[in-house]
Amino acid sequence: MAALDQGRRRLTIIPVRGPNSLAQWRRFVPWWRPIRNFLLIYPARFSPSLRLKRLMYRLTGMRVGRGSSVGLMAMFDVFFPELIELGENSMVGYAATILAHEFLIDQCRTGKVTIGREVVIGANVTVLPGVSVGDRTIVSAGSLVNRDLPPGVLAGGMPARIIRRLDGGEASTSARAQ
Repeated sequence: MAALDQGRRRLTIIPVRGPNSLAQWRRFVPWWRPIRNFLLIYPARFSPSLRLKRLMYRLTGMRVGRGSSVGLMAMFDVFFPELIELGENSMVGYAATILAHEFLIDQCRTGKVTIGREVVIGANVTVLPGVSVGDRTIVSAGSLVNRDLPPGVLAGGMPARIIRRLDGGEASTSARAQ
């Protein structure tokens, strides 16, 4: 996928006039949807039952793969959870944040977030809208994922950079430069 290699975020940008975009959130989603999503997502943060968590996330419209696990206090986007996909047998660590929107002063940005199969998202990682994390990739704790990550790599940092390939190969210099 060319977009995955380039690492560019795929965003829908909605310009706003007047008050900042957060103050105008009801222009982008029905008033009841973030309330419903919050009532499902927030309690799921504390649930010890992985099965119950998967069910609650799916009720918001998130696509959650079979066998995926979400750690305590992980937070998913309450405005656009239907734009988030978590692949089979993937793990999201403690207090990670997965966002599908950004409210800015003069615009609202939304973008699909795709987390592949057998991915590990470490504790306190933030994943921004419009990015993909490839299958069997590991994102180290405390990282900021602001661009696509290819399959089979260890990535980390702020912003996340490819540290090495997980198949034992060295990351290419072009991958490091991203």
